[in-house]
Amino acid sequence: MDENASAANGLLNRRGLLTLGSAAGASALLTPVLGHASSVAQARGDEPWRSGSGTPPSAYGAEPAIAALKRERVSGHPFGPAAGSSSTPLQLLNGTLTPNGLHFERHHSGIPAIDAERHRLTVHGLVQRPLRFSLDALHRYPHSTRLLFLECSGNSYQNMAPEPPDLTAGELHGLVSCAEWTGVPLATLLDEAGVDPAARWIVAEGADASGTNRSVPLSIARDDAMIALYQNGEPLRAAQGYPMRLLVPGCEGNISIKWLRSLKLTEAPAQTREETSKYTDLKPDGTARQFSLRMEVKSVITAPSGTMTLPAPGVYEISGLAWSGAGSIRSVEVSADGGKTWAEAALQSEPGPLRPVRFRIPWRWRGQRAVLQSRAIDSAGHVQPNREQAFAGQAQQAFYHFNAIQSWGVDEAGRVTNVYA
Repeated sequence: MDENASAANGLLNRRGLLTLGSAAGASALLTPVLGHASSVAQARGDEPWRSGSGTPPSAYGAEPAIAALKRERVSGHPFGPAAGSSSTPLQLLNGTLTPNGLHFERHHSGIPAIDAERHRLTVHGLVQRPLRFSLDALHRYPHSTRLLFLECSGNSYQNMAPEPPDLTAGELHGLVSCAEWTGVPLATLLDEAGVDPAARWIVAEGADASGTNRSVPLSIARDDAMIALYQNGEPLRAAQGYPMRLLVPGCEGNISIKWLRSLKLTEAPAQTREETSKYTDLKPDGTARQFSLRMEVKSVITAPSGTMTLPAPGVYEISGLAWSGAGSIRSVEVSADGGKTWAEAALQSEPGPLRPVRFRIPWRWRGQRAVLQSRAIDSAGHVQPNREQAFAGQAQQAFYHFNAIQSWGVDEAGRVTNVYA
């Protein structure tokens, strides 16, 4: 094995990478996956953008410089196009934050055009003082800000198919995004309303046409849920629940009800359509498990990843995201030989409760076949499972909470595809 290796098939350690560098620095060795870096200065005639003035400032931003930077798998239900979803292009992003315009979407009856001045949130049921809040009233309460991931419980479901679909990282796993959320802690409003000791659940309902609603255990809701009003510093966009949404950190996205209009405290779950006909986990004996709300520990390599092609042999940076609904990410391990050997990657964003991290590790590709994998370990000791472990206890028709290790196969031509290993 190479003296600079941290595991088999080309994985390098950081110290070894530095020994490979010249006076120009080791970073010059890293080959970008999306194209070649050029060390030759271009002649001015090849840079027409340097002649004449550019565009003036605009009222609200401009289109991204990379035309491909847009949501993927933007689709609606065949019998109701307004009900659909779109995915974050994970392979085109870096860091951990998702721009608001690329945050994944999931709608059950389309995006309502709500008049924020008329919209109200009602807190009622098993409370001493039923309350109604306008958006303006909520703005007067103390706010909190947290960096949190949000993931659809159906994220990665396509990898449950018998054959691996040849898709991008975003198309496979892009129903997860991360944002800085700001709003009013739900506990503040519950304390003001005065919760009846008999209350055990909250039934949250949205103001969309379907009246999407879900039951949330009061213990989870009181712990760290918020009424979110801002996303990445700006008011919520309509697709993310403007003027207000429930945000339940670390739990499946469907309980973070958008366009929130009602919070009813009850003794038992409401057994709504969204928690009986779906969002349950089918078991081999035909029964279904309800209210498995926490999202499991998970990671995905975003570069190199599906449908990409490595342009030439050289040293590449393997990079990706890891997250867990059970706490913070403690470590991420990477393999280049299908899980036979593992090396610990560097976490280059600060771990924290219910927030994703960016992991990185250098890898030397000489044109050999490889199977790239990552597995995350969280602060509760949970280890991301392989495919066999992830399927244990689930029926073949299961759909939700699939967190198996993602495998990317690299062939001799540098083509990267989704494989099962």
